[in-house]
Amino acid sequence: MDIPKAPKKSAAQVARAARLFKALQTRYPTAHCALNWSQPHELLIATILSAQSTDVGVNKATPALFAAFPTPRDFANASPAKIEPYVKTLNFWRNKAKAVHESMLTVCEQFHGEVPRDMKQLLTLRGVARKTANVVLGNAFNMQEGVVVDTHVGRLARRMGLSKHEDPVDVEADLMGLFPRADWCVLSHLFIAHGRDACKARGESCKSDLICKDFCSNAKAPTTRKSKAATSNKPVNLKLKKSKSLKPVATKSRRP
Repeated sequence: MDIPKAPKKSAAQVARAARLFKALQTRYPTAHCALNWSQPHELLIATILSAQSTDVGVNKATPALFAAFPTPRDFANASPAKIEPYVKTLNFWRNKAKAVHESMLTVCEQFHGEVPRDMKQLLTLRGVARKTANVVLGNAFNMQEGVVVDTHVGRLARRMGLSKHEDPVDVEADLMGLFPRADWCVLSHLFIAHGRDACKARGESCKSDLICKDFCSNAKAPTTRKSKAATSNKPVNLKLKKSKSLKPVATKSRRP
C-alpha cells in the first residue's frame, strides 16, 4: 500500500489544527498506547488481536499468552491450535491465532526474528494492515510513517472538521497534511483519549465539553425541540369535553 498523499491545507486550517492539538495535549498529557507490551513483537501481536476487540480485553489475554510464548520463535514453533486457548476470550479468536502464528513465522523466516522497521515489510505479515503497521512503527520504533486511524480517530476527524472522508486512508492523508510529522503518533493517542472520555459515538457529552464546544460539529448541532406537553411542568388535563356528536340519539321504538 502506498503512503497516502497529504492534500495541501491552508494556513488557517493548519493553525486551527494546532489549536486543537494543544487543547488535547493539555487535557491528556499522558496519552499513550493503551495496549500493554514490552517488546516490539508483543506490540505487533497485541495490535493484531485488538481488531474487533477492546484494548481492555486484549490486555487481559496477553499476559498469559506472552508468558507461554516469550519470543517470536516460540510462536513460530507452536501452532494455531496451541495459541488458541490463550485468545479464546477475543472475537474471531481462531483467525487471530492463525494470524499470530503466521506473522511470527514470517518474522523468523524472512526478518531474522526481528519485527521489521519498514511499512512495506510489515504489510507482508498476516493480520497486518496500515493501521497496525503505524501502531508498531510509531510506538515501538518512534518512526512517524503515518497516523493511526481507528474508529475514534475517524469519528473525531470528521466531527472536528479535519476530514470529510469515511475511508481511513483518506482520513489519514488529511491528518498528515494538517499536523507536523513529529506529532503523528501522539495525535492518535490524543484523539482516542478524547473519543473515549468526551466525544463518544453517541455524542451525548459533546455539548458540555469545552474542547467539543470549540471544535466539534456535534456540539454545535441544534437540539431537537420537544413538544410543550413534554417540557411543561404543568399537569396535562386529560379531561375531554363532551361533544354534541357523542350524545346518544333517541330512537323511536317500533310497535310490535
